[in-house]
Amino acid sequence: MGVVGAGSFGKNHLRVLSQLPGAQLVAVVDSDAARREAAAEQYGCAALDDPRQLPGLADAVVVATPTTSHGAVAVPLLEAGLDVLVEKPIAGSMEEARRMVEAAAAGRRVLQVGHLERFNPAVEALEGLKTFPLFFEIHRMSLFTPRSLDVDVVLDLMIHDLEIVLALTGAMPEEIRAAGLSILSSQSDIANVRLQFPGGCVANLTASRASTDQVRKLRLFAPHQYVSLDYSKQQMMVIQVGEDRQIRFQPTAITKDEPLRRELEHFIACVNTRQAPRVGGVEAMRALEVAIGILDKIREHAEVVAGSLAAR
Repeated sequence: MGVVGAGSFGKNHLRVLSQLPGAQLVAVVDSDAARREAAAEQYGCAALDDPRQLPGLADAVVVATPTTSHGAVAVPLLEAGLDVLVEKPIAGSMEEARRMVEAAAAGRRVLQVGHLERFNPAVEALEGLKTFPLFFEIHRMSLFTPRSLDVDVVLDLMIHDLEIVLALTGAMPEEIRAAGLSILSSQSDIANVRLQFPGGCVANLTASRASTDQVRKLRLFAPHQYVSLDYSKQQMMVIQVGEDRQIRFQPTAITKDEPLRRELEHFIACVNTRQAPRVGGVEAMRALEVAIGILDKIREHAEVVAGSLAAR
């Protein structure tokens, strides 16, 4: 395996891959010479300056470059016959995402997208729960960091929760309402979204990278059921209300683990067995489509606000 991108998150991929049985880390690719040489020395692999050097050297690749470069890096690798795990979001545009999905399908390559929270043990437990979600309340708040400022907070943070909501509802939203504000960067740093799904399910999501606290929580309400999930603590609490109106706490045993390790193990298994990944290109493209719809609504809201301010 090779890793393209030795930045903040690429380093995590390098660390985990170097420890995984069943995979040999053969190369790291980065445009920054000092960064790639340091990573190559630390992990005992080749240091390359161009992803096009990977075919023939690696069987599979992790692409951990900025979102705006995902398509330019991943498509040629897929076309060259390599399996690819690309970080989330899959791309910055639907056209670019579609090119990646089509390249993977044409070459029968594995294309997995790094929606890391799907490999959070608490989320895996939630997916195994028998429930009929009718209302979501989700908060993902982070301290400001200069990482990922090439994309909006919706594509940077909220995309995790959007993909999970789509997986749990099994549907695309029929209505989107959204508002966002730029606080610390040129992009929206905080966003609030309301999604309405066929059948009446509603999801309220808030994401911020301008918070004083780090919060990663999902609350789900279903008939006679309330579920509270803490992504960071990998904990889930389930409350059932019986016909006798008695409240019962349903014990949920969750074994904590590193989601990135589980994600990479899953990718390696998909490469070896040729099975479809849990979050493939099609699933990631749906989440991107909703995210882009949200960004359109945020722009509409910004125009309304600008008109109101101008009229004052």
